[in-house]
Amino acid sequence: MTFIQKQRDTRIGRRALVAGSVGNLIEWYEFGVYGYFATIIAAGFFTPEGGSSEAEALVKTYASFALAFFFRPVGAAVFGRLGDRIGRRPVLVLVITLMTVATTLIGALPTYAQAGALAPWLLTFLRVLQGLSAGGEFGGAVSVMTEFAPPGRRGLYGSLQSFTVALGLLAGAGTAALLATVLTAEQLGAWGWRLPFLLTLPLGLGALWLRLRLDETPAFVAERSEETPPPREVVRAVVLGAGRIMGWAAAGYTFLVVLPSYLQSSLGATFQQALVATVLADLGFAVTIVPAGLLSDRLGRRAVMVSGAVLVVVLAVPLLNLLQQPGVSNTVKGVAVCGAGAVVGLLAGPGPAMLSEMFPTRVRCTGLGLAYALSNAVFSGCAGLIITETIERTGSVDVPAYYAAAACAVSVPALLTLPPARRAGVPKAGVERAG
Repeated sequence: MTFIQKQRDTRIGRRALVAGSVGNLIEWYEFGVYGYFATIIAAGFFTPEGGSSEAEALVKTYASFALAFFFRPVGAAVFGRLGDRIGRRPVLVLVITLMTVATTLIGALPTYAQAGALAPWLLTFLRVLQGLSAGGEFGGAVSVMTEFAPPGRRGLYGSLQSFTVALGLLAGAGTAALLATVLTAEQLGAWGWRLPFLLTLPLGLGALWLRLRLDETPAFVAERSEETPPPREVVRAVVLGAGRIMGWAAAGYTFLVVLPSYLQSSLGATFQQALVATVLADLGFAVTIVPAGLLSDRLGRRAVMVSGAVLVVVLAVPLLNLLQQPGVSNTVKGVAVCGAGAVVGLLAGPGPAMLSEMFPTRVRCTGLGLAYALSNAVFSGCAGLIITETIERTGSVDVPAYYAAAACAVSVPALLTLPPARRAGVPKAGVERAG
């Protein structure tokens, strides 16, 4: 390979990283904002005058949140199939357009006071559209990023996809914190919450421009004649992949998205205090993601991800108990939430490359997208609903820790089926058999 060709491939690879990850940043920015403003959205869309209580309205808000996640598998199947047939690039262009339109429109929706019972239905419809686009986003983006990765660097390239999750959540938390600082509570509830959603429009247009300049991946171009594996093997690999990341899904949403509403509704924290805690958790998450992905290229996906899952099992309850103690200093509590996010990063860093390596090029978009979407639909989308409802019924404030720890405990056996590290670096991608 000539020096000029090598430089060209490097530029194309970097462009693929940016174009592949930018949509993910927007997706998680919006999901973070929705979680951070859950109590305000509940009051505006699910609390008719004289009707639902605050707790009931919050449960309905999280139900809408969960519904969007259950449409992710549909989006993963539809857009993933298109990505495996016509290419990664056109699908990524389509999903970023749908995602941008749906998110922007949320910021323009009438509330219950303005549109009555139609308001929550319109919100839910747009959440469904977001779920469909998000389902196609992950499979296409991870396929692009890992298929452009140099040999032995799939973990590093894939980790950048997870890193944009942290950036998106941080951007959402930062935007929410800024608005909470410069606006009064009345202004925030009346119109201020709309601004983060409307900001998606210029972000989405920028992402669309980047994706229109994206090249098709060499792996897709070269493997169009590749034989499609039997459907039964693909289904088994999807189920196994979902099992491997269920701990990542549950712990990630518990500590990074559900935490603000939990701190407010269960521990009496203010909106600003909850956002500060969330920013610290997101920072801890961001710091460990890329090193974890890089480490998985050296030690293997299994060693890093099993370590992360075990740490969640061991530390979830003690970390949450620290937050519940009134005598503990804010500094110690800050370290605790930062540590919780850092542990999740050990799972999220190697996760995209691990899923990508489970499926050959011919079914990669569909397979890894479905595995991710199914796991997130059950263990992320339902996290807020399950945790809020269980706390309401049992009165136990330890529920979030038990939820995250239990999911990671179940995930460990599935992660132990991963192949050990190979001296040559990244194992060859292919459909894995369960059992």
